[in-house]
Amino acid sequence: MSTLWRLIATGFSVGISLFQLKSASAQTSAQISASSTSSANSSILELPTSTERVKVQQVQSLTLEQTLELAKKNNRELQVAVLTRERSQVALRQAQGAWYPNLALSTELVQVDNIENPTELNFETASSSPAFLAGTVELSYDVFTFGKRSARIKAAQKQLQFDQLELERLQQQIQLDVINAYYDLQEADEQVRISQAAVKNARLALRDARALEEGGLGTQLDIARATVQLKNAEQELIQAQTQQDLASDRLTRILGLSETIDVAAANPVEVGEEWNLSLEETIIQAFQNRAEFKQQLIQRDISLQQRRVTLSEVRPNLGLFANYQAVGELSQESTDGYAVGARVRWNFFDGGITAAAAKQEAVNAQIAEVRFADLRNQIRLEVEQAYKNLLANAKNIETATIALQQAEKALELVSFGYSQDASTQLEVNTAQNELTQAAGNRVRAITNYNRSLALLQRAIDRL
Repeated sequence: MSTLWRLIATGFSVGISLFQLKSASAQTSAQISASSTSSANSSILELPTSTERVKVQQVQSLTLEQTLELAKKNNRELQVAVLTRERSQVALRQAQGAWYPNLALSTELVQVDNIENPTELNFETASSSPAFLAGTVELSYDVFTFGKRSARIKAAQKQLQFDQLELERLQQQIQLDVINAYYDLQEADEQVRISQAAVKNARLALRDARALEEGGLGTQLDIARATVQLKNAEQELIQAQTQQDLASDRLTRILGLSETIDVAAANPVEVGEEWNLSLEETIIQAFQNRAEFKQQLIQRDISLQQRRVTLSEVRPNLGLFANYQAVGELSQESTDGYAVGARVRWNFFDGGITAAAAKQEAVNAQIAEVRFADLRNQIRLEVEQAYKNLLANAKNIETATIALQQAEKALELVSFGYSQDASTQLEVNTAQNELTQAAGNRVRAITNYNRSLALLQRAIDRL
């Protein structure tokens, strides 16, 4: 019986050692993410319950570079992508574990009833029934799996590569979203400034119209027109301020900042750099650099590896084993023995389940190929649209600048003529509207140029 107890003790000690080793490895991996997320989880999983926690209490002025850095640290989509990559790393380690042998311990306690007549069972006969304790320690290893093991490891490696590319793709996309949101906020800020100037000019025009009417040089019609001009300008200012608030909210959400913070743009509206690549060169670089193309090729490889894993289920598998077993009554010495051998498993027929699953993976590979071709057309269209918009907005900046200069000059002349009773209030209102429109057109031309530039930089992964 001592042999049996030694077997059980040995098996438990080996099992505990393996468990401690596995736990230490798991703990090390968990500490990597737990140290960075434990303090944040408490706030992520909470919802505000008071108005003070959602009320905007601070407006933070940020440059474009600062917003990009904040997005890298705080954006939730990027955090999910990082966690997804970590999950794939663990899955790869799980797949690689198939290269190692398995060590298992099993024990059984059996109460044997050898009473011939169960109706005459009493306490004495029941207690005298023998009890057997059996224990087995087995070491096994899959020698040949017909490609299942290597296919699973390759699929896990490809999935890790896919998730790494997805993280890189998402970083580029988040940067583009931040840049566009920042340009939206810049445009909204400029529109507020233009509208405020229009309101100021309209108030001055109304004051002048009343002064001229009191001096007998103006009419009530001039006052009415100036009043309408002022109210229209005030409405446009309210609309511009609303768009400014919405643009700030969108940028704040992308940056992952607190609900109590609003963002203001610190950079002025300026024309971005010139694009020094031709359309054809831009398209080629986009095809070479975009992570989406590599992802579709990797997805195709993953499907093909999964097909190998599926087909291995109906093909021969060879494994080796060695076990030691001891059996005996609790009150007597045990008998023991060992066995060494090989196992062959071959599932000849499963009703077509494996063939159907393999066909699905083959179709998934074809889907990835079709998506690759569709992605090529889609990215080329994006590049062409951004490139042509860039050229168009570059010309628009030149014409809008000239128009703004002429509108300023026209308003100055009309205002002087009105003060000399050589122009009408209607002409002043028209000149003010033209100036407001010209200023807005120039701002839109610049921000649209910058958006097209950012999209081209994104197309070749150069943000």
